[in-house]
Amino acid sequence: MKITGLQIYWIMFSILVGNTVLITITPAVKYAKQDMWMSYLIAGLGGTLIVFLATKAALLYPKHTLIEYSKFIFGKWIGILTAILYLVYWYTVIGNILGEFTEFVSIILLPKTPHWILLLTILLLLVYIAYIGGIEAVGRCGEVFGPIIFMSFILLIAFTIPNLQFNRILPIYADSGLYPIIRGSFYPLSFLGESVLMLMLISFMDQPEKGTRRAVWGVLSAAVLITFSTVSVILIFGPAVSAKLKYPIIETIRYINVMNFIQNLEIVAVLIWILSLFIKLSLYFVLAAYGTAQLFHIKDWKKLIWVVAVISFLLAMVFSRSTTYGMEYIEYFWLPVVLTLNMAVIPLLLWMVGSLRKKKQASNSSNG
Repeated sequence: MKITGLQIYWIMFSILVGNTVLITITPAVKYAKQDMWMSYLIAGLGGTLIVFLATKAALLYPKHTLIEYSKFIFGKWIGILTAILYLVYWYTVIGNILGEFTEFVSIILLPKTPHWILLLTILLLLVYIAYIGGIEAVGRCGEVFGPIIFMSFILLIAFTIPNLQFNRILPIYADSGLYPIIRGSFYPLSFLGESVLMLMLISFMDQPEKGTRRAVWGVLSAAVLITFSTVSVILIFGPAVSAKLKYPIIETIRYINVMNFIQNLEIVAVLIWILSLFIKLSLYFVLAAYGTAQLFHIKDWKKLIWVVAVISFLLAMVFSRSTTYGMEYIEYFWLPVVLTLNMAVIPLLLWMVGSLRKKKQASNSSNG
């Protein structure tokens, strides 16, 4: 299974824009208020650093996945523990996103449809993608849907321009300060930090040396568009109203009305979100099945697809039935554990320790 550098770019872009712009605006604006755009700039820089570290660590062993080279770098047992930490992260993300998907679609589109039907529908699609092509199918989906997401995003932002009131971004910095701006950046950073998946994706690339540049550009493109989107929200609603909205970006798009002809475009925003979510779910689903098979030394990783599907269904039912549990997941697991360990500390240690091991091996070889 191989993917190209261009597919990496579109995968990175596509998986980052959807949930980041839908979920993170409300908590970010509560901290940073009208200076929320600064929080997103900080998050963009942080996400770029995370993907840079992840690709540099993975390029130390470009023919091996994270599950394999974590043992080379940290030793067998710490390597296995590292692999388990990432698998727990991937499985819970699938469950959480599926729960968000059913909740969002129920609220916006299909309020009378039972959650389990929505869950089964998307899970069957994920199983089909995993069976038919694995990571290659995800790459092709990114290559097809990514440009659609990008252009739709640009058009929606452009259509909000007539509704913008620039005085609502004032005063700059005076009402927030440095700490609230940094604190507000944690939420978008934790979603942009999902670019850490490059720890696994490098091993699937046909030209791994292109991974860093393509992934960094994917993260930067997503961060720029997301920042413009958050500025639109602030300039239309102001910080006080934005902080009370569940999905501020959807409400912003509902305000679009160009010459009484171009309006009711929230369905386009929903399409962007669904396409982005589908690529993200497909990627996590394939990596969870592939990584689990490698951890337990199962040669045919596709045998694990139905196991991942069942676990994901059970987790999603928990998340979709409890909004509080979803919030607790972000507050008590996603931010303190996943953002800190999986996205920052472990990639940094993999790169540092792996580089030292490589230098030591090269030194021993030259001396020998």
